Formats: sequence, C-alpha cells, structure tokens
Amino acid sequence: MAATLTSILVAYLIGAVPFGLLVARLYGVPDIRKVGSGNTGATNVYRTAGPGAAAWVFLLDIGKGVVAVLIARLLSPHWWPQDVFLLAVVLAAVLGHVFPVYLRFKGGKGVNTALGGLLMVMTVEILICVAAFIIMTALFRYISLGSITAAICLPVVLLLERFAMGRPVPDVYIYFGAVLGVLVILTHIKNIGRLISGTESRFHLSPASSKGESHV
Repeated sequence: MAATLTSILVAYLIGAVPFGLLVARLYGVPDIRKVGSGNTGATNVYRTAGPGAAAWVFLLDIGKGVVAVLIARLLSPHWWPQDVFLLAVVLAAVLGHVFPVYLRFKGGKGVNTALGGLLMVMTVEILICVAAFIIMTALFRYISLGSITAAICLPVVLLLERFAMGRPVPDVYIYFGAVLGVLVILTHIKNIGRLISGTESRFHLSPASSKGESHV
C-alpha cells in the first residue's frame, strides 16, 4: 500500500513541475503566466519565448510522464494489477500538470504529459493518436483541435481493437481513455468556444504570427 501511494504522490509532484514557467524564464520571459495566453504549456512558450524554449518544454513535459511511469515500475506493488497501477500513475502525473501545487493549482492542459506516460503503457495506440493529432493540425492548423482529436481517438482505437479486432484490451484501458478524453475536452472548453465562433488562433511556423491560447 505504501509503495502505491508513494508512486502516485511522486507522479503528481513530477507532473506538477512547471517546466514552461522555468524554461521561459531562462529564455528571458520572467513569468509566462502574464504574457500571451497565460498558459504554461509549450504552445504559449513557443509564441512568447521562441521555438527553442518551446522544444525544451515539449520534451520535458513528455518526460514527466515517462519518468513517472519508470519510477512506478520500480516501486510496483505486487498486490495491485499492473495495468491499473500504471494508469493511475499516469493520471496522477497529468493531474499534477493541470493542477500543480507549485503554482496554486493553475497549470497547463496535460496533453504532453499524458503522451509521455501512455507511450510507456500502450505504445501502438498512442502512436495512432499522435498521427491523428498531426493530420488534424496539418490540415486545419489548430493545435487545440489536434489535441482534442487525439484525446477522442484513444478510446475509439481501444474500442475498435477490442470489439472489431477481437484483441484482449483490458477494461481499465477503455475506462481510462474515456476519462482522459473528457479531461482534455474540459481543459479545452475555451478553445472549443473559439473554434465554434471562428476566433481560435491558427498555428504558424513563425511564433510572432501564432497568437492565442496554449494547448498543453
């Protein structure tokens, strides 16, 4: 029991590390929360601190999920199913990113942290979702739309694997995919409103041309 609680707590604290704030500060932006969209994710860092800073934030946020799962595997309890345990750890890391204790529980949107953690648990399914994200973002140039599409794609892929392909997909994977999809949609409510009204900012290769709400 102690190992379980420790792993989940450690995952939350790792997820809560505000790399967007820290990296942007190193690149000359004192407080990323006071510029651009005010979000600590990689997209707002890209728009306000440049592509170099954003690349670091992107990789570090993914790394939070990866490290959380690696540590959990070292502390893995024998009495709790491995699938349930690891997904609980990933969820803790994502919640840490979204509600970081270090920033008074106001953080990013958790997409990249979820990506890192889930790549360690269900690699093929997540790569399919990444492909969906890339396609949607390339077609419409809305990162928020790509993120939402990828989140919805996960439970759909899992359901297709289980019921159309007859693969033994654990129930907990499907439940987790649904919960994560809902969480991503809820953290993108403002983006969805702007997408509907046609005011959402498109992604551009030039940071100066790409303004609006961050997605992670």
